[in-house]
Amino acid sequence: MSEPTSTLTVPDTRTQQAPGLEAEEITVSFGRHRVLDRVSIALRPGETLGLAGPSGCGKSTLARVLALLLRPSRGTVRMDGHPISRWRHRAPQRTRVALIFQQPRMAVDPRFTLEDVFTEPLRATRRPLDRAYELAEDLGLTRELFTRRPHEVSDGQLQRACVARALALEPAYLICDEMTTMLDASTQAHLVSRIEAYRERTGAAVLAISHDTELLDRWTDGNVHSWHGAVPA
Repeated sequence: MSEPTSTLTVPDTRTQQAPGLEAEEITVSFGRHRVLDRVSIALRPGETLGLAGPSGCGKSTLARVLALLLRPSRGTVRMDGHPISRWRHRAPQRTRVALIFQQPRMAVDPRFTLEDVFTEPLRATRRPLDRAYELAEDLGLTRELFTRRPHEVSDGQLQRACVARALALEPAYLICDEMTTMLDASTQAHLVSRIEAYRERTGAAVLAISHDTELLDRWTDGNVHSWHGAVPA
């Protein structure tokens, strides 16, 4: 029985623009199971691109590759025109891209306070923490929440801290992997509006990944590509 494939090619018609975050012919296999097969996608500065697809089609795996957290089995990732040769913390470009996960409780250390979560990138790079506090308050976290741990806050409050953490180092590329799935409508709208304000201010590129095509249509002004990929049997 042949392996299922998940080929995606997002056309890039803006070849005259500055290089962005590009993945070309990306293949990812875990053992004998091929999760991504020859996936190509390009994200340009200042753009919000939506990627829609059902659960299990490989969207999260692609997000991890683009965030330099997962080395593909084959293919090339380029950032700002330069091929990536190192991954995870060894990649010097790592701080230029940020990933916001679907499940915030799996993306934070349960021993951390919310303050620890959103100040972590600045503490790790020995930068002033003022920016992190500004972001936290702008995203709707009140100061009485700063000392609480993940089990003491809601999913929405924890995800706000994760978004503040993602924006703290002002990444040039922001990947939102089902970021709003566990949130109520008002929290969804608030976080999307803050991310769009960040993109407009900085010229960053945003990849919004979701199975909710209506949300993506509103978020990206219709700049959405659908991908069915390979759904495991």
